[in-house]
Amino acid sequence: MTVVTSTLSDEARKITGDALQGALVDLVDLSLVAKQVHWNIVGPRFRSVHLQLDEVVTTARTYADTVAERASAIGVSPDGRAETVAKSSALETVRDGWINDKDVVDYMIKALSAVIAKMRDRIQATDGPDLVSQDILIGLTADLEKHHWMFQAENSTV
Repeated sequence: MTVVTSTLSDEARKITGDALQGALVDLVDLSLVAKQVHWNIVGPRFRSVHLQLDEVVTTARTYADTVAERASAIGVSPDGRAETVAKSSALETVRDGWINDKDVVDYMIKALSAVIAKMRDRIQATDGPDLVSQDILIGLTADLEKHHWMFQAENSTV
């Protein structure tokens, strides 16, 4: 039973709700790990990477709210609790302590790759059930891919 009704069928709401919940968990965790490495980065590129990490956090937090509110709008209760995030996230745990700027960039490339791969699966899953949610996921994925590109450029040489 749901408190909020939806124009989506029960099956479409279930598929879309699962996609949005997975996206929410990954975005909450992405914002947390990006802040963790933001606070612990050291190295010659400290400032530029430090600021870039804040951009990732802003993207993740903004879209987490959008995704959670979309879930609510279709009658699915979003769950961004720490326990749920810890159990369900696609991200590898970030190590503790000070982290060299190159290692931070490498970690963020892997983290963003993992989240983007899951988002692309969610885009496919919502193709039939809910194009409105799919549109949110497409915009989100485009922004994550931009961050992914920028981090790759940080450690690349020509």
